[in-house]
Amino acid sequence: MMKQLYKEKYRQQFHFSPEEKWMNDPNGMVFFNNEYHLFYQYHPFGTTWGPMHWGHAVSKNLIHWEQLPIALFPDEHGEIFSGSAVVDWNNTSGLFQNGPGLVAIYTSADNYPDSDRPRQRQSLAYSTDNGRTWTKFEGNPVLSDVNITDYRDPKVFWHEETNKWVMVLATGQSITIYTSPNLKDWEFASEFGNNSGSHDGVWECPDLFQLPVDGDEGIQKWVLLVSIGDNHDFKEGSRTQYFIGQFDGTTFVNDNSDETILWMDYGRDNYAGVSWSDIPAEDGRRIYIGWMSNWRYANQVPTEDWRSAMTLPRVLSLASNEAGVRLIQKVAAEIETIRKSSEVYQDLTVEANQPAIFNMFSPLMEVSIQLENQTSNSFGIVFQNSEDVNTVIRYDAEKEMLLVDRTKAGDNSFSESFPAVQEAYVKLENLQIIIDTSSIEVFANDGKVAFTSLIFPNQPYEKIVLFSNEGNIRVSSLKLTELDSIWGK
Repeated sequence: MMKQLYKEKYRQQFHFSPEEKWMNDPNGMVFFNNEYHLFYQYHPFGTTWGPMHWGHAVSKNLIHWEQLPIALFPDEHGEIFSGSAVVDWNNTSGLFQNGPGLVAIYTSADNYPDSDRPRQRQSLAYSTDNGRTWTKFEGNPVLSDVNITDYRDPKVFWHEETNKWVMVLATGQSITIYTSPNLKDWEFASEFGNNSGSHDGVWECPDLFQLPVDGDEGIQKWVLLVSIGDNHDFKEGSRTQYFIGQFDGTTFVNDNSDETILWMDYGRDNYAGVSWSDIPAEDGRRIYIGWMSNWRYANQVPTEDWRSAMTLPRVLSLASNEAGVRLIQKVAAEIETIRKSSEVYQDLTVEANQPAIFNMFSPLMEVSIQLENQTSNSFGIVFQNSEDVNTVIRYDAEKEMLLVDRTKAGDNSFSESFPAVQEAYVKLENLQIIIDTSSIEVFANDGKVAFTSLIFPNQPYEKIVLFSNEGNIRVSSLKLTELDSIWGK
């Protein structure tokens, strides 16, 4: 009997995943002609990492996706590693006859001739039919550097003020910036990061964009995202940091000290995320998506015919606090398209050792909690299907620390680093928790802190338990909302 697609065990129901086989980093995200394009690192012949292609999906609303045929296949220059895509509105590239078209900028990956040394170079492909078919540029590769081995993941954008394309490229333990008038001829502009932030692993998948601070268009900062590959000396595996600073078209200057490390996500499973290009000015959002996994165990997770999903799309913004300017992530408002019925409870008091228990009337759920002053030092929420299979979100009020504990969340036999207690400092006011078949995304204080975490419970969770270990907590509002699957019946 053939298995039903998207009904498999652990299959995410409202996060994008390909019909079958292996997926990793999101690539080439661009908005054009009323479609969001999501390309991704794809291995069509296996469920573990292998020769990389660009898979392709499109959406009208960021939530419901249609998988399209593979966009880019390996060629004489190598495999197709990560990269980006832009709309060439003014035909700066000269690749288009009639009106604007799409240009993909990606890393061609092979080995130097007669050698085991990896070779990574940047190449172009272009599309005149809304990304349905692609032509590789005959002048590929357009950028190479024989001295740098890790030389990949180009993220390109148009910089209005200098009238040039800018590329941020991951170069080992730094980000190198190049500029071009036409997407084909690139020149070195500057390098950033050798001594800044975390260097726990190889730097990958950069992105650079501008955002207003506290919604004030008059105060703008630049955000540089940098993902860090897995290094066995560090328990977290692969993860993503960010820098806040200034950019003049040539050089990025960090606002913070070199020692400052800012993490994008405190869960284990949000990697290689980048933002969509060419979102219309009237929308104005900076929309981001990440690969919902971790290199520490991505090849081992217990799914059979498919492997990996993306995070929910998130809108990024900047807010200032005592510590400085920090990144905020909120789930894109389009999640409204899959919200179904809700149950709302108001003015609950949960007393010490007298938990409040609610039925999870759906395995797919969004839980929103508004907290009032509490006397409890330790309280939280448990999602469980039995005493010994659960995910616990716990708050330690004395330490002002929020913890997402998946040590007993379900199957974790495939990797000793999978059982984890993930933690972040925050003065907790509210929580938004989104549960899919095999993931939980937690946003505290309207997106000031995010945790993205895979979980593999054998059966869907059935109960939600609010608990207080001592003293009591006041919950001004608890809202439980059923979410719909995005895959056809």
